[in-house]
Amino acid sequence: MKRPWQGQLENETDRSIPRHDACNPLCPGATRHDKVNPNYEGTFVFENDFPAMLDNVPEPEDTGHLLRSAKASGTCRVMCFHPHSDITLPLMSQTEIRAVIDRWAEQVEELGAKYTWVQIFENKGEVMGCSNPHPHCQIWASSFLPNEPSIKDRTQKEYYCIHGVPLLVDYANLEMEKRERIVVENDHWLVVIPYWATWPYETMLLPKRHVQQLYDLTDEERDALAAIMKRLLTKYDNLFESSFPYSMGWHGAPTGELKMRDNSHWQLHAMYYPPLLRSATVKKFMVGYEMLAQAQRDLTAEQAATKLRSLPEIHYKHKNSQTVAN
Repeated sequence: MKRPWQGQLENETDRSIPRHDACNPLCPGATRHDKVNPNYEGTFVFENDFPAMLDNVPEPEDTGHLLRSAKASGTCRVMCFHPHSDITLPLMSQTEIRAVIDRWAEQVEELGAKYTWVQIFENKGEVMGCSNPHPHCQIWASSFLPNEPSIKDRTQKEYYCIHGVPLLVDYANLEMEKRERIVVENDHWLVVIPYWATWPYETMLLPKRHVQQLYDLTDEERDALAAIMKRLLTKYDNLFESSFPYSMGWHGAPTGELKMRDNSHWQLHAMYYPPLLRSATVKKFMVGYEMLAQAQRDLTAEQAATKLRSLPEIHYKHKNSQTVAN
């Protein structure tokens, strides 16, 4: 954190974005590829025009005993959060965020009827490879259990078989007891810097009761989720007074054919992985020793939690506008 820095600087993330751009393919009424978007006023979901996975794919050739490959089919969708391009989740109302959560749950339930895994993820900011500033996420559904969920499925099951309690339920209870790494919480949700976090301000969002999937959440829990997401993402933006970049996603119990088995070992959770380290322009680089040996932290989980926890929950853009108005 104290090392002199003469390396790469990222562009400031708080650049001006037009509310509506007829040339932006995610805007209401805009043309994308060979289709025209409806004039949507809330969330909008559509099939990705350039999908990474397809339903109809051939079986791979036999590659022998050293190399392995398998058929991987699926579908990819894009979900716009809001009709305005200059709005991000922390600047949306709690009601608008609740609508996003409801749509997430609908998508997981719908796609999960057919596919083994439904991955919701948001890449926010150019530094995270986001190709369009309009507020949106992606939803990829696959016929197989990808690597990360597969590892979590195995380790959570091993823990559950030994202790009879889901691993992340025990972990949430431990964090609520120690109170060293909590960023924000309410009656139904907990946000912590995980004990094992490797990104500087990485967080995990956990329900306080045992829940396996987004569509299992009650109305009260969905409202509380919208509230705590707004609080967390506002703190993120306030850290460097910029639109804070991150990759985030939800992990819950597998779906499709695997939904029929006992998934009691699974606990719903979301992960946020932000790259920024010292400022809005200096990020953490996961290279060298961290790629070849082991990841290391630039500040402790407890230090990161203290810093985020101390930040105001009024967005800096709203705070500045209130000061001018006064």
